[in-house]
Amino acid sequence: MNRFRKLLKEREIIVLDGAMGTMLMNNGNKLGLCSEYWNLEQPDLVGSIHRAYIEAGADVILTNTFGGNRYRLSKHGLSSKLWEINSRAIKIALDQSAQYNDSIIVAGSVGPTGVLIKPFGVLDFEEAYSAFTEQVSILDTSGVDVIWIETMSDLTETKAAIEATKSTCDLPIVVTKSFDTNGHTMMGVSPEKAVQFLNEYELSAIGANCGKGSEELVQVIRKMKEKKSDIRLVAKANAGIPKVKDQIIIYDGTPDIMAQYALDVKNAGASLIGACCGSTPDHIKAMASVLKK
Repeated sequence: MNRFRKLLKEREIIVLDGAMGTMLMNNGNKLGLCSEYWNLEQPDLVGSIHRAYIEAGADVILTNTFGGNRYRLSKHGLSSKLWEINSRAIKIALDQSAQYNDSIIVAGSVGPTGVLIKPFGVLDFEEAYSAFTEQVSILDTSGVDVIWIETMSDLTETKAAIEATKSTCDLPIVVTKSFDTNGHTMMGVSPEKAVQFLNEYELSAIGANCGKGSEELVQVIRKMKEKKSDIRLVAKANAGIPKVKDQIIIYDGTPDIMAQYALDVKNAGASLIGACCGSTPDHIKAMASVLKK
């Protein structure tokens, strides 16, 4: 049996990791630079971040491939290194998992293309589908346990990502959307509408990540739970509200605040719980300590 599907059957509460981009910025990456390029330039550092989250209590680590599609990489002049960047990210994560008897799940992170799809933008559905197929194929052949489609706002792009994944591999799929605009996604999708849409596919888990802090995300999960009670829900909130100071993004959510969020979002209905932007291993350690009691 697939390791992620096995974990879902065995574990009531699953602890997820925290932010990769935040940790890279804490180690010298600058706002606007390509975080995924660090898979090639600083593989040991990326591996140490995975290891820190595992030691903090995470059962699942997400690969450093969020922006690993052709459109996001092209903005940094790196589209020619798409295969190398993605495959190296998987190797880094798998090497860390292997140190813990392969008990840690490696999730292949797939983020949005970064280009709006028609009619809101210039990207055709087929072009988005092709880009997702390209990235997912690399993640699958490189050995991830699950495809983790995250931070989605547009239903059409979400459809392209899901259908591209299903046509490429038989790995389990998790989908999370970002409800960062008055309780809706940037494209106006409500939690209830998201559940209704995602219910059309056989997904292993759905939920929310990023957004505008833990309190709002708890409300999102509560609404999703009311709409759909028989699928596992994922919650990865930001560590507070972001503020930019001297080109550095600062978050005000302390480990204690995030530990309380972990309990609150569990009570709201989530069972796969981690953190997103602004979070560190200290946040995950505090969250894991209360969730695993």
